[in-house]
Amino acid sequence: MKIIVLGGKGNLGSQLVKTLEEDYEVYSWDRDDFDVLDFPLLAINLRALRPNIIINTVAYNAVDNCEGKEGNELALKLNCELPGELSDLSLELRATLIHYSSDYVFNGTERKREFLESDTPNPINKYGESKFLGEVEILKRAERGLEYYLIRTSKLFGPKGLSSSAKPSFFDVMSDLAKIKDELTVVNEEISCFTYTPDLAKATERLIATRAPFGIYHLVNDEAVTWYEAVLELFRLKKIKVNVRPIRSENLLRAARRPKFSVLKNTKVKKLRSWREALREYLNN
Repeated sequence: MKIIVLGGKGNLGSQLVKTLEEDYEVYSWDRDDFDVLDFPLLAINLRALRPNIIINTVAYNAVDNCEGKEGNELALKLNCELPGELSDLSLELRATLIHYSSDYVFNGTERKREFLESDTPNPINKYGESKFLGEVEILKRAERGLEYYLIRTSKLFGPKGLSSSAKPSFFDVMSDLAKIKDELTVVNEEISCFTYTPDLAKATERLIATRAPFGIYHLVNDEAVTWYEAVLELFRLKKIKVNVRPIRSENLLRAARRPKFSVLKNTKVKKLRSWREALREYLNN
């Protein structure tokens, strides 16, 4: 089976390549190879390769930048137009499309804190809108026979990807800040689930290996927490002595609103382990 991973040098893409290449013929394309937004060139390359599975990890996820005109335009291209183009090419090539979306497609309230795969998205920021519109593009093609796995996930962390543009995870940023600051302020809201990229890659591989029914899946590590609670666990494991002060979301000057509750419930496949266990493994490695 031939698999292409788009964004193969990113944080998630690198883990997918590492996991899948043990059992499959895996190819990896990243921004060093060509611009995926050059759709004619993208089509030429995919038609030449003729993969059985196309995995898309490419996304624009600078949440606050998406609120501005330039950032929103780029988000719509990468998070909406690209999945649509890949869906058309997957139909043409009779390939399965695997695409990753976000918990930010949901708005989260006191009355609705957890979301099933079947729940209707209602994003509250431009980033979430762009990811939801990407989902819509895929579901449109599903009506024409597209075989797809649309995987929603949240708060990724894990080994840094091979790309020079790969971003450090939340835990990496907090660890670095603790080296230079005596006190950190961290949001004690926005409850959702962390996801360890090696675990997400393995869970994706299981969908392929077991030929799971096509559709929407929620894949996150178990146990929902706030950012503040996560930092306390990080510093406990690393034995870091820094004062951490909890604050509300409104105390941060950010362009985009965040959902205060966006827990993704996994009702379709085996649950991933606790994020705490995954974090211990990450720190030990």
